[in-house]
Amino acid sequence: MLIVATFTSCSGFNKVLKSDDYAAKFNMANDLYDKGEEVRSIGLYEQVYQRMPKTGEGELSYFRIGKAYYLGKDYYMAGYYLGQFSQRFAASPKAEEALFLSAMCSVQNSPEFSLDQNETDLAINDLQQFIDRFPTSTLVDSCNGIIDGLRFKLEKKEFNSVKLYSKTMNYRAATSASLTFLSDFPMSEFNEEVSYLLVKNSYLLSKNSIESKKKERIDQTIERYRTFVASYPESKYVSSLTSYYEDIELDKIKYQK
Repeated sequence: MLIVATFTSCSGFNKVLKSDDYAAKFNMANDLYDKGEEVRSIGLYEQVYQRMPKTGEGELSYFRIGKAYYLGKDYYMAGYYLGQFSQRFAASPKAEEALFLSAMCSVQNSPEFSLDQNETDLAINDLQQFIDRFPTSTLVDSCNGIIDGLRFKLEKKEFNSVKLYSKTMNYRAATSASLTFLSDFPMSEFNEEVSYLLVKNSYLLSKNSIESKKKERIDQTIERYRTFVASYPESKYVSSLTSYYEDIELDKIKYQK
């Protein structure tokens, strides 16, 4: 009986799918969607939209195509349809939900912090676009919270880059990445460690520099050490950095002669 029922259901679906009865297509699509078979409804909704794109049925069909992909976790397809919906049907009551879900698709596509973060940048941009378009939405607070989480992911990515450059003894890259990090994330919880790595790698860079670069890099290291001590006088890193400072002060005397 189950096999017969399944066959009958598939047969009925295919019959409607191939028919020219767009009212039947729309009704069956709604029935499937409402029963939780959202992905199966997509083909029917696509035909309805193509036939009558500027009608209420076409509008609902296009929205539900995007929502069905979203519920089916196909976030790239969902992001496309939902993003397009908010443009094609800008005055629709569903435009707000569509644009929010489109942004959430970008959030879902954002990878873990150790991977390339282009998708994360896109997600932040999409969420900000939603906030700009619907500033009074009840979803704005949620968007801001999600943006904070995404920015922390970027922060961790850059922090790990600083540590990796330092670990692999790429002193110039570690110094440059540290400066960029401190500029981009002035309130980061990692700033003390990054500032330590800045002084450490600045010191090592100066020690391994060619003669024409040494004086400038010695002066930079001394200045960075003094800034660190002033900012974090109780830091556990002060003692190790002080040994670098004392050594490089001797170098400075040599280059002042």
